[in-house]
Parts: sequence; C-alpha cells; structure tokens
Amino acid sequence: MADLTEDAVSKYLRDNPEFLAKWLSQNSLPDTGQCATKGNKEDGGETLLSGISNFSQIVKNSITGSIFKSYLQGERSRKVSVKKDRSSLIHMSESELFMELIRDIASELDVNVLCHKIIQNVSILTDSDRGSLFLCRGTKENRFLVSKLFDVTDTSTLEESIHTEENEIKVPFGKGIAGHVALTKETINIQDAYKDPRFNQEVDAKTGYRTHSILCMPIINFEGEVIGVAQIINKINGNHVFSQADEEVFQKYLTFCGIGITNAQLFEMSVQEFTRNQLLLHLARGVFEEQTNLNKLIEKIMLDAQEMLKCERCTIYLLEDSLENLWKEQKDSHKFTKQFMERLAKYPQKSLVMAMQDPSNSTGPNPQESEPERKHEYAKLEDVSFSMAFDFFAKDNGTIKEPSPLQLAKSKNTEIAKSVVVKGTTMNIPDLEMDGRFGSEPFIEEDGFHTRSVLSIPINNSDKKIIGVTQLINKKNGKPFNENDENIIEAFSIFTGLGIHNCQMYENACRLMAKQSVALEVLSYHATAQTEEAAKLLKDPLPSAGDLRLYSFDFDDIPLPDDGTLKAVIRMFTDADVINTFKIPVEVMCRWICSVKKNYRPVTYHNWRHAFNVCQTMFTMLYTGELRPVFEDLEVFAMMVACLCHDLDHRGTNNAFQVKVASPLAMLYSTSVLEHHHFDHCIMILNSEGNNIFQSLSPTEYRNAIKTLEHAILSTDLALYFKKRGDFKTLIENGEKKFDEPYKKDLLKAMMMTACDVAAITKPWEVQQQIAQLVANEFFEQGDLEKTQLGEKPMPMMDRDKKDELPKMQVGFIDAICLPVYKLFADMNPKLEPLYGGCLQNRTHWDNMDKAAKEQAKELEKPKVEAQPQENNKSEVEEKRKVIKPEDEDVNRTNVHNTKTNLPTHSPNGIINQSTKSQITDHHHHSKSQHSSSKAHASKMALDDHTPCKIQNGSHSRKQKSGFCVIT
Repeated sequence: MADLTEDAVSKYLRDNPEFLAKWLSQNSLPDTGQCATKGNKEDGGETLLSGISNFSQIVKNSITGSIFKSYLQGERSRKVSVKKDRSSLIHMSESELFMELIRDIASELDVNVLCHKIIQNVSILTDSDRGSLFLCRGTKENRFLVSKLFDVTDTSTLEESIHTEENEIKVPFGKGIAGHVALTKETINIQDAYKDPRFNQEVDAKTGYRTHSILCMPIINFEGEVIGVAQIINKINGNHVFSQADEEVFQKYLTFCGIGITNAQLFEMSVQEFTRNQLLLHLARGVFEEQTNLNKLIEKIMLDAQEMLKCERCTIYLLEDSLENLWKEQKDSHKFTKQFMERLAKYPQKSLVMAMQDPSNSTGPNPQESEPERKHEYAKLEDVSFSMAFDFFAKDNGTIKEPSPLQLAKSKNTEIAKSVVVKGTTMNIPDLEMDGRFGSEPFIEEDGFHTRSVLSIPINNSDKKIIGVTQLINKKNGKPFNENDENIIEAFSIFTGLGIHNCQMYENACRLMAKQSVALEVLSYHATAQTEEAAKLLKDPLPSAGDLRLYSFDFDDIPLPDDGTLKAVIRMFTDADVINTFKIPVEVMCRWICSVKKNYRPVTYHNWRHAFNVCQTMFTMLYTGELRPVFEDLEVFAMMVACLCHDLDHRGTNNAFQVKVASPLAMLYSTSVLEHHHFDHCIMILNSEGNNIFQSLSPTEYRNAIKTLEHAILSTDLALYFKKRGDFKTLIENGEKKFDEPYKKDLLKAMMMTACDVAAITKPWEVQQQIAQLVANEFFEQGDLEKTQLGEKPMPMMDRDKKDELPKMQVGFIDAICLPVYKLFADMNPKLEPLYGGCLQNRTHWDNMDKAAKEQAKELEKPKVEAQPQENNKSEVEEKRKVIKPEDEDVNRTNVHNTKTNLPTHSPNGIINQSTKSQITDHHHHSKSQHSSSKAHASKMALDDHTPCKIQNGSHSRKQKSGFCVIT
C-alpha cells in the first residue's frame, strides 16, 4: 500500500464528509475536534468539519465553563448553516438530509443564530425561496409576536436578516397570518397570498417582492405552548405550491426546532441572570468597600444602576428625617439596647432605673426615651421632605449633581418620588403623559430634560423603614421599563438601602467617637489626681516600713489616715526598689497613687482601703514570706500594681448582679465582668497624662508588664481560683519550690492574688470583726436591692433576714476557700504559716459563735413553764431577747467575706452605682464611708451577759466574756 500523505487524507475527508462524521461520533475525540475547529478558524472559514466537530463536543448536552464564558463575553462564533449550496446536498437521502440539518442546530445556544439556521434549513428542506421567524413575547393577557428574522434566504447572512429591538415588527396574536397561527396553533398553507384577506400586501409594495405561496406553522414547546411561528414563502420548483409532504417535513423539523429554541432561551435567561448577579455582587462589593463617604457610595450605586438598566438618568433621594432618626437611635443605643430591654422585660420598671440610671439624674430617665420609636408614616405628599438628592445624567459622561432644595421643590420628578414614599411601593410608569396621575402636560424640567417613563422604588434600611427613593428615568432604547427591570432594581435597592444605612451609621459613629474622645479627655482630667496633690504627697516625710509594720502579717490599716495609706504605698514601692530599678519619676509615682485612690468609689468595703490591704499582704508574702526570689523585678512591680488596681471602680455589687440586670458592663464582657472592668480602668489611668508609671519600660518590658497585670487582676475572680487550685495543689504536693516554668509561675501568681484578696480572714480577731461588719453591710445592700428592685429572693449571704445563720456560712466560706489556699502556702514555705494560723483561729471564733447561736435558738424555742402574772416582770426569754436585739436597728453585722464569686457558702461580688444606691437604698446611709478611722467603722455589739464589745480609739481592743457576739 502506498504511503498516505497529508494531502491525500485531506482530499478524502473533503470528498467523504459522511465518513468523518460517522468516525467522530463513534470515537468521540473532543481534542481532535478542537484541533480541527482551530485549523478551520485559522483558514478564515468554517465547513462541515467545524460544525460536526463542535457538535461532537457538545452532543452530551453539557455546558462547559469555557463555552459559558465565551457566551458571556460575546466571543462565541456565529456559524452559518451547514450547506449553502443546494446542489451539494442532492446526493443525500431525505433522512440523511433531515438528520444533517437537525445536527446543524442541535448544539447552537445563541437564539439569533439558531433562528437563522432554522429558517435556512427549512428553506433547504422545502425548496422555498425565503422565510421568516417570529418569537412570542408579552404576558398571558397581552401576547404578541416579534420578528427576530425576516426574509431569510439560503444565502443571506445573520446580520442582514436579524431585526434589532429598534426595527423589529410586533404582531398581536390573532392579527395577520402569523398572528392567526399563533392564536389557533393551526397550520396555514396558502397557494395565492393575494387572495387571502389576512395577507398584508403593503410589505410587497415596499420591498418590490411578489409573494405567491405561504406555508406558516407554529413552533410548540414540550408543554404545548406556542413559542414562535415559522413562515416560508414561494416554492421554487414545480407549481410553486407547498405540498402535503412539505407540511409534514416542515412540522417534523419544527418539532426539533421547538426543543432547540426552548433550550437556547433558557440558556439566554441563565446568561442574563448570571450577568445580573455579577452586577449585583459588584454593587455589594462596592457598597461594603465604601463605608466612609456617603457621596462616594451614592456615586458607585448610581453608576451601577445606570449600567444595569441602561437609562438616561438616575436619581437618588434621601428623606430629611432619616439622618436625624438614625442619629437619635445611635445616640441612645448605648443606653437601651434590644438585648437589654428583652432581658429586663420580666422585672419591674424600677430595675431599669436602678441598672441604667444616669448618676447625675436623680429623677430617673424620661419614660418617653425608653419607649421604642414609632416608625414614621407619611399620610400625604406634603409630609414628605427630602434632605438631599443625587442626579446622574448619562449624556454628561456620568456627571453627578446635587440639586438645591429649591430645585427639588420645583422638580416634577420629586413629586413622583414623594408618592412612592407615601405608598411605600414600587411605581413603574411606562408613559407619564398617558398615565395622567401627575398631569397630562409633558414632563419637562427647567434644564430641558424630558421625562417619558419612570421606574421609582423605595429604599429601605435594615429595619424595613423607608430612608429614600431610587428613580430611573427613560431607557436609552426608548422603551418603557418592564417587569424584568423591576426585579433587577428591587434586588438592587436592597443593597442600596444597606449601603446607605451603613454609611450613615459610620458617619454617626465617627461623630460619637469624636464626642467620646472629648468625654474621655474631660473624664481623664477629673478622674486623675492633680499635680498639686502629688506635690503635697511628695513633700511629706516618708515613714519607715518598720514604723508602719508593713512587713507584718498582722498589719492593721485602721489607725492610718488616708494620706498615711498613700505614704505606705510609696514606702512599699521604695523598699521593693521598683522606683529606682525602672526609673520611675517620683512625681509620676505619687500622682499615679493619688489617681488610683481617687478612682475607688466610696462603697462600704470594696474601696481604696481594701486595695491597700491587698497590696500590703502581697508585699508581706514577697518579703516576709520569702517569695521574692521566685519572681523577676518586673513581675514584682506588676503584681503590686495589680493589687492596688484589682477592684478599681467597684460598684458594691457582684458579677452575678451585673449579669442579672444586663448592665453595660455585662454586655461588654462575657466572663469575669468586674475583673475585666478593673483591668481596663487600670489601663485608662496608666494612659492618662502624668500617670504612666510604665513610661520608662522598653516595648518588650511594657508588653510583659501588661500581660502580668491582666493575669493578676483577672485571677481575683474566684471562679478561676477554683479551676486552678487543683493544679497548684499538685505542684505543692510534688515539692515544687522554684516555679521556674512560665505556667507554674502564672499559677503561683494567681494563687497569691487570691490569698491576698481574702487576707482579711487572717487578721487578728479584733480587726477581722470590724472588716466583717463592712462586708456584711455591703452584701446586705445588694440583697435589699434584689428584693425591692428585682423582686427576687437573694442568696442567704445577701439576705438580711438570714443574719442569724451567717456564722455557720462564714465557717463554710473559710473551709471552702480560705483554709485550702493558706494550707498550701504554709506547706510550700513555713514563713507563710501565719496566714494559715490566723485563718484557723478566726474559724474557731466563728464556729464558737455558730454553736452559741444554735444553743441560744434552742433556749428561745423552749415553752414557758409558768406564766408571770405581773405585767412589770418579764420572762427570762424576753430578757434574753432584749440582750440580743441591737440598740441601733441600722447597724448590722455579719461574717467576713472578702470574695467576688457567687458561691453556695459565701457572698458573691458585684457592682452598683453609688448615686443610684443612694437613691434606692437610702436607709443604708451608714455604710457609705470608707473605714479610714476607727470611730467611723466601730459598731455596737451586744454580748450575752450584757457586756458590750468595747472599741477604744486607736487600739481597737475588745473585751468579751463569753467570746460570743450576736450580729444583727
């Protein structure tokens, strides 16, 4: 066999196209087809090879990403029919020709190209001279035909035959030959067109063409609905009349054409939907990228709107009160949030006053402010007022103008926008002059712009409240806006509303931030100590640590005046050598100490005195307890600062109370509410001018100091203490002494903070009793609030009615919290044993009180043996009651609880605004001052042998015969 050459193979394939089509369909080699297609394109023409190869690629009814992309970009080639030369098809049988022409349209997804092929192929099948194809449009109530292709011959190109939207012919259903076929679904075969009254002879008169015979047939989809009408004209052979056989071939071919047109239309719709979605996504990106400038955002929105709907003019109106209402809502959002109102719905309104009342407002908030703002409703056009508008004119190269209020008032289009606001619905007016609702005169603006058709839609914010109107005017093609345009602009309007609302919120947030900055500056000035206070402290002589007994676990702050506590703090920082080590200016240290003291509220217990005592205990544990070698200098510095700041701005109520009333603090922090607030307040003071004691630290040292500071303050939450105590116990039992690993050292710091925080329980009994009185008063105040304001029964430790059970609960508190941690420290280092010993001694005292109280209760429950006839004589029980009953009903005493977390055997910790407390618990006036002097915090105590607890100024010594003091 002779060697095959490329030219020989090419010649064979050209002469035998049926073989190539059969071979490709059997082997299905898409790559080969692609290569063949590419080769033909390079030659500048397309033959049967390219058509068949493309068909073989798509024969499996799949749309690849590349094909879809080519349609989107408009790059897909428009192929003409398979054969334009009728003579070349003569050798084909009827079935082969039929399948060849079906194959020619099977892979076509462009509606226009498909319709052109259909008419050309039908002309080939029926030997007709030319044909036309109409597609159905309109709604069910108003359907009509449009001439997509008119007078197509087997040699005419698509561009020559296609009708654009501007020159297409509209034929109502039932009118003319094509309209009759569309309405009745009948086939019409006319031998002489001029004898049929339905034929319009004006077309021949204009074109000079003589129409003889007509065959017109409907194109039906799979649901039996008419989707188009095909019409062929003038049989070119024989008697020029279409036969019954022509009708049958025509009908068979149109059956496949119906499927192809339906698929092409669906694909065209998917392309349109994809394009629309891309535009909406582009708009969404623009909306959420541009949040800082309303004008820039509006410009993006209008450009996108004009791009989508191809209109001559686009206008956006913003309602006058939208900005004002948004500002008011934003301004009040920090005070009455939705979450806050929902969580307080079950409480009386007084609880809202208690939790959120402005301390400077003694009369409480205005009830009208707490009511949700009603959505504004517009009853008539006069009620609507636009604050601003933005006009986009396509003819001016996208120029955007802002009409003046006077121009808005005179504009006729503004009246339409106001009507949309009043009705709250979309308004699509195809012809303004014919509509008549806004007058029959031409809508011509002062600038000469003529408004013919308008599509207006309201802009809603996230609350579905109207904040403006989008108005599109005059489509560029001269047609009115249709239903598809309405759907697009409605989706568009959603993003527009969100974007405008968010941008307005951002601008309002900027204003709020500016106000906040001013407020913080003012607060910083008043919250921090003045230089004069620091200068005075700096000049005063500094006593020694020995004179102040700062190294003693039995330290008592009560004899010290307030300025004495400030000097004691300076002495502790001086002896710890942090002032010298970290180069802290003494005047900065003095001012910071005064500022910290100033930022403690005058609550009963969690005040400056408590913070000072916690710091002194930390100082003693480090130096007397010999824990100082474990820590770096910076850690010692940060831990002492943490002790002084660990209860900053305490409000006298605990975490549970803050969460219960959904206070702003509880909304800021999800866990350890107060502890996080104390830390943030500490940072605020450090950032205030003249108060940064960390100013000389390097960036690394500063980060480490803040990290230690935060860890130490948060560790005072007893909920965290319970989680960590087991790990600490394991370390101590394993003989840990060095704590040289970061985790172990952090654990030691946390346990030390707890030990210092509850150290009042380790003080001598005389001191401990006085502190117990202060703690009890603060807890009872919170319990009273829960009963009177929240309508709830407080836990026993907070309940004034349960005061007789407090010694027992105090013992439980010591056993659950205090003794375990002090026992671990005593086991770790014998130098820390005084903490454990003091706690154990106080437990004995509280236990004795509990036992005595139980015995006393039994005596009171015994029945009288004999009634006393004399009125002047009182029974023994009455005498005992007299002893127990306090002379001053306002003075109440209880066990010591120096803790913050809500536990079953001790008191929870919390916050309450002092001014609010003074308004709703004025009967607790005795507990507002700090325990700075012994007289102010001394309390009368009745003992069972009529021997009172004597309190001497300065020494605070007490005499008691039985060791039992009933607290009331």
